[in-house]
Amino acid sequence: MKQTIFVVDDNVSVLAHAEELLEKRYSVVTLQSAESMFAVLEKVIPDLILLDIVLLGMSGMEALQLLKTNEKYEDIPVIFLTGLIDPDTETLGIELGVTDFIAKPFSEAILLNRVKNYLRLTDCINGRCEQNSQS
Repeated sequence: MKQTIFVVDDNVSVLAHAEELLEKRYSVVTLQSAESMFAVLEKVIPDLILLDIVLLGMSGMEALQLLKTNEKYEDIPVIFLTGLIDPDTETLGIELGVTDFIAKPFSEAILLNRVKNYLRLTDCINGRCEQNSQS
């Protein structure tokens, strides 16, 4: 069964590009707002969330804070997929519990390898780590 990744961004071209790169290996759910992400979370818990910081409505930082303070969602790894990377933003994101940052525009290699590595790490933490795994 494919692992599920949420991609949350208000830019439809970013959503389409991420989905195109990820859909061969993962089940991808694209969402245009943090509010819609929380609505879908009521039905589907993803293995990883790629979340933009600058969103219409609730920001990615606000969404991250809500995720990490909710027992049901706190263990979902979140990677900020953003063009907004500076030391203050990174520090705040890390303090709130973000797993990592991927700068936009992102390359296929960076996106696929970071996603693969964090999903493998999460599997190992949860006791599902396979020795010499070749994903």
